[in-house]
Amino acid sequence: MCGIAGILTVHRAGTGPAPDPLDAIPEAWLDRLDASIRHRGPDAAGRFRDRAIRGDGAVVDVALVHRRLAILDRDGGRQPMVHDGARLRTDLVYQPGATPVLAQERCPAEDGAELVAVVFNGCVYNHRALRAELEDAAHRFETDHSDTEAFVHAWRAWGEPEGRSLRLCHRLNGMYAALIWDRRRACLAPLRDPFGEKPLYVRAGPGVTTWASVASELPDPRDNPWDNAGDAPGDDLGNGLGPGLRRWIRHGWSLGWNGRGLAPEEAGADGTLADGPAVRFGVRSWIANAGRAAEPLTPDRTETLLRRAVARRLEADVPLGSFLSGGVDSSLITKFALDERGSIDAFTVAMPDPGYDESEHAQAAAEAIGADLEILGCDAAPATDLVTLIETLGLPFGDSSLLPTYWVCRAAARRVRVALAGDGGDELFHGYERHMVGPGWARMSGLMRLVPLGAIPDRDPRSPLAKLRRLLGAARGGRGAFAPELAAIFQEADLRRLLGPGRSAGWGPQASSVRLWDLDAYLRGDLLRKTDTASMQVPIEVRCPFLDPELAEAAIGTPAGLLAPRGRRKGLLRAVARRHLPETIVDRPKQGFAIPVGRWFRTDYGGMRRLLHEHLGSSDPFPGLADLGVRIDRARIERMLREHDAAGTGTGSPWRGRDHAQRLYMLLVLSIWARWRARKRAGGPASGPPGRGA
Repeated sequence: MCGIAGILTVHRAGTGPAPDPLDAIPEAWLDRLDASIRHRGPDAAGRFRDRAIRGDGAVVDVALVHRRLAILDRDGGRQPMVHDGARLRTDLVYQPGATPVLAQERCPAEDGAELVAVVFNGCVYNHRALRAELEDAAHRFETDHSDTEAFVHAWRAWGEPEGRSLRLCHRLNGMYAALIWDRRRACLAPLRDPFGEKPLYVRAGPGVTTWASVASELPDPRDNPWDNAGDAPGDDLGNGLGPGLRRWIRHGWSLGWNGRGLAPEEAGADGTLADGPAVRFGVRSWIANAGRAAEPLTPDRTETLLRRAVARRLEADVPLGSFLSGGVDSSLITKFALDERGSIDAFTVAMPDPGYDESEHAQAAAEAIGADLEILGCDAAPATDLVTLIETLGLPFGDSSLLPTYWVCRAAARRVRVALAGDGGDELFHGYERHMVGPGWARMSGLMRLVPLGAIPDRDPRSPLAKLRRLLGAARGGRGAFAPELAAIFQEADLRRLLGPGRSAGWGPQASSVRLWDLDAYLRGDLLRKTDTASMQVPIEVRCPFLDPELAEAAIGTPAGLLAPRGRRKGLLRAVARRHLPETIVDRPKQGFAIPVGRWFRTDYGGMRRLLHEHLGSSDPFPGLADLGVRIDRARIERMLREHDAAGTGTGSPWRGRDHAQRLYMLLVLSIWARWRARKRAGGPASGPPGRGA
């Protein structure tokens, strides 16, 4: 688990002499990337440089940057890891601040060295099986049990295209974002796991492409990306950011892009080996075949696959534990980990608001399965923590559950360096109420337009009437937009009031159900990005057994009627849980991992009301966005603030005010990001309030 970054420059033939390698990619560029990912890897650092001549005569320079959180083979798994076809070459790696080492000088291409260099973030769970297979094929390993070295030799053996992905991708079981330099091909291949558990952001400009685990220091896409010390993500984005921000404001997590420049969609879904976005495989092809599993899941097969997935994720050379909320997903994972290991340390965090605290349920689950549970305090400082997280990521990530996820990770990191979590269980096994919505709603747009949404109260977002209002608003969007509109915070009517008429960046391929859209968009764009951002701020490695490719592909291919029999959410998974857990746990209503941010905006818990009004009540809440074609109605924001306060007053009228908790939170995050971006562009201090580490 690490932070990675890389830069590739291409000097095309016939455009004059190629620059010196240290001018093509100045060391100062690497310093900035290194600083942006330092928090992700406190245990070690390394850099790599090389130059190659492409078949068309272009001169290709590459530089890789790595920061390590050491989990496996702590002594032997250092990165960048470089192999010359005969042995590992630690002499081609250098430390930040040291004299740069140019691989092409110490290991010239004329000597015939193939030279493969890898930086990767994540964990390959089947690395021992890969190692055994590759050793049988005459690959010689030098480390004791480094999964990075398995990655290196796997690329050497299987790094060839197969359709729109690589043979290598189909052999890996893990979570990973990797940059692989292959000198013979003169290409830098970015790879990601099927669900995109690990992020890889990319900015591409003329002759320069930059990748990183965070977006905060990705450069302006020009020939000299960091000539201006104030450049930051979002500068010179042309006409793409406006539609992208409209789309982001709908959901708070997807700052889309129209084909070039910053790509916070973790580098996209498809791509090529050179100069392109990350190569991914799996999820969309699985979705395309949804409902046609070769062997649909049954309770027995589900338990077998989940146990196998948990067992794969238990190897670590550092303390490992499990997050336990007391729900079905985390309880099953903890139970199966306990059965495999004989003991497991489970953790839960006592939330500051009793209405959102699940520690009592976690204690009951721990007692039922025989696990040792430690209830940790979260030491919440929401206003300070929020600013730190947004500025570290460098994107306006608007899911408020980022805060409690960060607090859980920060508290657990005092005890362990690896934790198992239940991410993906709801998306795969029909865990949300919206998954039970029939397809008929999406075809009722004409009828739904006759119902005035303002006539339906929205004072309590958890009330049946508020949920009905959301359904009606989603149905108005028509069949193609039903799934994203149902999950949206700013549905189309609210978006028009805030931004006026306009278009939003497209959503790409449409899924045939809300659940499949959640798997392709919400899980990847929101939940996994949230988990990565929160955990790596600490840092701690979080592993998600439900996202095991074997289990996930089977679940996506299993018909909805088997996953949720008789319309019972997660009915199949609950059938497995009844074998091991008491009914009080299995049948407990889903609580969700949330905070009462709406109440905090009214009471100023943790300084949240002051932060909200300091930003949204300022003379320029969103500096620089108007220049990018994004004009936000200030009067509408002021009305939202008044309506939100009114919704918290004691009155029997359900039409008194309207709860705007998540909408205001998203606008607050956008303001924090816009201010940070403006400081970066002006060359001033980019950081706001200091963050607090583990």
